[in-house]
Amino acid sequence: MVTSFAELKKFNRDVDMLSKELEKFKTGKQNFSDDRFWKPTLDKAKNGFATFRFLPAPPNEDMPFVRYWDHGFKGKTGMWYIEKSLTSIGQPDPLGEYNSELWNSGIEANKEIARKQKRREKYVSNIYMINDPANPENNGKVFLYQYGKKIFEKLNEAMNPQFPDEKPFNPFDFWTGANFNLKIRDVEGYANYDRSVFAEPGSLFDEDDEKYESIWNSQYSLQEFVDPKNYKSYDELKTKLYKVLALGEVVNDTVEREEMDFKPSFKEKSAVAVEEADDPPWSNDDDEEDGLSFFQKLANEED
Repeated sequence: MVTSFAELKKFNRDVDMLSKELEKFKTGKQNFSDDRFWKPTLDKAKNGFATFRFLPAPPNEDMPFVRYWDHGFKGKTGMWYIEKSLTSIGQPDPLGEYNSELWNSGIEANKEIARKQKRREKYVSNIYMINDPANPENNGKVFLYQYGKKIFEKLNEAMNPQFPDEKPFNPFDFWTGANFNLKIRDVEGYANYDRSVFAEPGSLFDEDDEKYESIWNSQYSLQEFVDPKNYKSYDELKTKLYKVLALGEVVNDTVEREEMDFKPSFKEKSAVAVEEADDPPWSNDDDEEDGLSFFQKLANEED
């Protein structure tokens, strides 16, 4: 963003920068990533490694993480439905209702559709990067980190160990927490985190309160991920769902609509009892695909 005349003169004369931006438009591969987020870099074997520290709750917030759900799948129209679920903020969600109806129909084919359209559990925390071998320039910086159920289970195990010889600790604490060694392996095409472990608990640095305070103040707010204003309305999501799945009257004009054996009734917006549960029955599978591998596959399909 140009904010002064001096910057304008410099900006307009930077031919190399402008050429690179034009090249992005020609190839159609612009980078819309959020620089606040850290994402692991995988090698050719799709393995990844990094060491970082989960940070405490940021200033003026109570929790060091937030949880939300989203959906990501391609409909028979060829269009994608990638949207946050309103169940994240305790509101009825049209896809949640549709999945409930599919599941409760008792038809196995409908249950399989519900599984493919299931909501995905996401968490976001602040982290302090200690060692990112693939990108050492990230070391010593604060990032947002989005992770799934598998990583959250490891955080929960640290606080609530299963065995009596294991001492609980707060993995989000500067002084009594522990560094987290993220280890990613490719297992049958999916990112696997089973070998990720916490190191021995201990302080992040020596007793340097000024450094701790600086890191704490550098954190990003987490509340935007559960702020209702950042979610589409029920009606907007319903319209998008109808378009992607070619339901009812809202259909992509380039797709020849087939009559479906099962259509959602959407009789009442409050009919979300099943989807509001932490673990809807159509999500109870062991090989849950995490967000990282999902979007990698999405990108590969679109290339």
